[in-house]
Formats: sequence, C-alpha cells, structure tokens
Amino acid sequence: MQHDLKLFLPTTRKETELRGWDEVDIVFFTGDAYIDHPSFGAAVLGRVLEAAGYRVAIVPQPDWHGDFRNFKKFGRPRLYFAVSAGSMDSMVNHYTAAKRKRSDDAYTPEGRAGARPDYCTITYCRILKSLYPDVPVIIGGIEASMRRLTHYDYWSDKLMPSILVDSGADMLVYGMGEQAMTDIADKLANGQWPTAKSQIPQTAYLTTDKSAIPSNAIWLASHEETLRDKRKHAENFRLMEIESNKINQTTLVQPVGNQYVVVNPSYPPMTTEQLDAIYDLPYQYAPHPKYKDKRIPAYDMIKWSVCMHRGCFGGCSFCTISAHQGKQIVCRSKASILRQIEKLSQLPDWHGVLSDLGGPSANMYGMRGKDLSVCEKCARASCLQPAICKNLNQDFGPLLDIYRTVDKLPYVKHAFVGSGIRYDLMSDEYAHQLITRHVSGRLKVAPEHCSDEVLKLMRKPQWAHYLRFRDLFLRINKAAGLNQQLIPYFISSHPGCTNRDMSLLADETKRMHYRPEQVQDFTPTPMTLSTTMFYTGINPYTGKPVYVARTPEQKKQQNKYFFWYK
Repeated sequence: MQHDLKLFLPTTRKETELRGWDEVDIVFFTGDAYIDHPSFGAAVLGRVLEAAGYRVAIVPQPDWHGDFRNFKKFGRPRLYFAVSAGSMDSMVNHYTAAKRKRSDDAYTPEGRAGARPDYCTITYCRILKSLYPDVPVIIGGIEASMRRLTHYDYWSDKLMPSILVDSGADMLVYGMGEQAMTDIADKLANGQWPTAKSQIPQTAYLTTDKSAIPSNAIWLASHEETLRDKRKHAENFRLMEIESNKINQTTLVQPVGNQYVVVNPSYPPMTTEQLDAIYDLPYQYAPHPKYKDKRIPAYDMIKWSVCMHRGCFGGCSFCTISAHQGKQIVCRSKASILRQIEKLSQLPDWHGVLSDLGGPSANMYGMRGKDLSVCEKCARASCLQPAICKNLNQDFGPLLDIYRTVDKLPYVKHAFVGSGIRYDLMSDEYAHQLITRHVSGRLKVAPEHCSDEVLKLMRKPQWAHYLRFRDLFLRINKAAGLNQQLIPYFISSHPGCTNRDMSLLADETKRMHYRPEQVQDFTPTPMTLSTTMFYTGINPYTGKPVYVARTPEQKKQQNKYFFWYK
C-alpha cells in the first residue's frame, strides 16, 4: 500500500522540504517505530501539536551509538525536544521477570531486539543535552511518568532518584500529555519559559528555589532519607498514590541533593469533546512508509482495535494504568467511535473484523460517580475493592448500545472485545451480549490468584467472584450452543504470596482441569503498590511486614506450581 509522505509527520529533512518548512518547532525522539495510529503516544502528541499550529518532526528509534547523526538530522528546533522511551518502560521491554534479555521487541520492525537502549529516556536526553545544551528537553511517556519521583528499579535492585536527575531533562510530563505538551509549546512560543514551569499542570521539574514552592505543598521524605529507611519510601508511596487518585490534587515536593523535585497537580479529567477531538485528527492508521513491507508486531495487534475510553478505577496493586491515565473514566462519544470504525473499514486490507472494542478495562465505558461532588472528595485507589462503591453508576446501557450498533454495521462481520474485563463489574444482560456476540472463541480474564489474602494485597476480587463468573460463562455458552473457553491469567511471587498459597492455586487449577497458559512471575515495575511492597517488605497502608519471594530461586519455585501437570 502506497502512502503520501506528506500525510505523515516528517521523519527526515527531505520530508520537511516536501512541506516547504525551513525549520521545525518541536522534534520528538521515541524508542518505538513511528506508527501513525491513536494507540501510539508519539503519533497522538505529534498530531495534537500539529493541530495547534506547530511544525512537528519525529525521530523514531535513533541510533545512540557513534556520531549521533540521528540526533542532529533536524538541527536545533525552534521550541523544544520531546523524548519518550515509547509505549513501554525500556527495562520492561528488554528483560523478563528473571532479568533475562528478551529476544524480540514488538514495537520494532520485524520484532527486532536492540533498537533502543536500556534506560532509554536517560540515554536520549544526555545525548541531546550534550549536543544542544540550551534547548529545552521535555520527557514523557510511561517510563518518565512512572519514574517521576524516587522509585525502585528492579533491574539494578536499588532506589533511583527522579528520572529528572539522571536525564538532565528540563521538564517531565506525566500521564497522558496532550494538554501539557501544548501548554509548554505555547509558553515557549510566547517567551514565558522557564518562569512558567510552576504554572503548567501535570508536569514535574527540578528547582533550587525553595521560596517558589507553593505553601500548601505536600513534602515527601528526601531521596537520601528513603535510601536509609525503607519505611520512608513506603510512606512516600502512600502519600503519592492518595494524591494521584484525587480529582483535586496538591503539589508534591521531594528534596534530592540540593534540589527539589516539584510535581504539579494534574489537569481535571478531559471532557468527551476533548477526547473526541484527539481521535478525529488525521491519523493514517499505518506505519510510516519508511518501513515499507516490514512487519511491526505491536501494530498487528492493534490495527483493527478501537479504544473507547481512558482511565481505570480498578486500582490493581501491580498496575500503572490509573497512575498514568487517571482513575476517572473519560469516554469517547458513540459518534467518534463509529467514525473510527468507518475509517478502518476503508483501509485496503479490511476484512470486516474488529479485534477489540475496548479500553483499559473494557466494561468500564460510561461509568462514573452518581454524585460527582462525592468523587471530588474521594481518594480511594479502587472503586471496586474492597467493595464496589455505592456512588458508582454501574449502567451498561451506553456500552451495550455501542456493541449493538456496531453489530448492525454492514461492513462489520464481527466485533470482538479483546481488552480485559472486570468480572466483578457485571450484569446478566452485559454478560450475555459479551459472551454470545463478542468473544472470538476464548475470553481472557485475570483472577491472578485464588488466595483471598494475596488477592487483598493485589486489590483484586475474591476467588468466589471468579467462580461465579465461570459458572455464568459456562451456562451462557451451553444455552447458546457455543463451545468457548475461559482463559484465566495468574501471577506467582506477588508480595504476600507464599509457597502455601501457590500450592492452593495448584490444587484449584487441578480441580477445575485447568492447565494454565497465561501465567507470569511478578515483575516489579516503577511506582506501583506491589513494587513498593516488594522492595520494602512493608504494606504502606498498614505498616505491617509482607512476605516477599525475592531471590531467583524463591521466584522460580513459586512459578513451578503452575505446571503441576508436568
């Protein structure tokens, strides 16, 4: 399929010349291949800034060896450099839970490994700062977002300071960055930099000026204190998570050396109209033509998928979605979703099958508090655990309406739900529609464990919820004459999980004739409750000790319980 180069964000000087540009305002560097699709952050941010009137170029997967020619190809931008490791933390992308090097990378042409460095954000920033020390460098994406304060790094087995310290970046954007990146561009274009740093929500920066910090800021224990005392780190996490779950947040400050990391409160949740505007931008729904016929596995996975909302109020202890996207659900309109499906149907290799009508948790679409004034005072990490919030509006009507409308589209043969669902958030009507119309033969769910004590630490529903849903799944399949499978995900070595708990899980899966396929060893990733417990051995909310399978031998022993049938 041939694409017009001028329809993509430029990746070379030749492409800027095709547009008649004599300079670039913003240059993006990303650890991923450039795929012009709203599931990829660099494409979204580039398109948003383009729509705001800025000239944006993108350098995907630059070579960080040798003469750094990829970092020089556009020269000095008028406003700033933007840096992201990509859609994943580079260390999660590179290494397994056993710290073995992965042999592939789904975000690289042909799945080739080694196209980005370890600690990608830091490496890119240091190169840019060495070449253009006076040009602002703004970092963002999941790697920067989850490393904005002192964090445990599993791969070096130590606490690391805010990524701002090691990268030398001028500012960090956390979470979904459309509003912040545009505000930063506006401030720079109007000559209001760097004094405007404290005015831009959803950003973090380093300062030595203590007097400029808001008087109501929440002060965290310094980086140096957390190195000496694990309880200080645990308490820092508790304060940070409570604040991040609020709609109306307060500035966080953490001393490090002779500087202060200042984390500004986030923007209010986006409106449906704002989110629709982002998805209505002129994406080409394809990799850049430079990749020609090369396969990019991550693109294959999402090519025919439609993300209907952002955010998740599940609050799972090991998940970064709410910390990055927010706890509040922000939905696209039905019309916006249908417009994207129509665009997909016009692609030349469309076969009428949508792989996913989903979101972070597919069945949370349209849900929010009945009384939003209650939500504005709430700091709960989860609206579902330990019990479903009484203020939560569990109306599946808008979601069912979209499913049924899409089912009737003449150019759609099947519309599957490939995203995860919460089986503790369910109605009989929704379950029937989902199971009879939108499962491709196998429905994947994530009970994660069967021990209620472990599940409590995970902030996951009790095992009885899974058993009830499994029975419902089997009943609906039998009544509809379907032969579909329910595939459960499980985790070993989560903090609080002992060999006795794993033995219990082995007994349960054996009793149900499961031979687990979707299993994983817990991988500590920055800025989650589970990772904080893994590093400190403490539950930050109770102060009580938590058992941790920490050594490779302990983790391997737990993982073996999954494979009782061998």
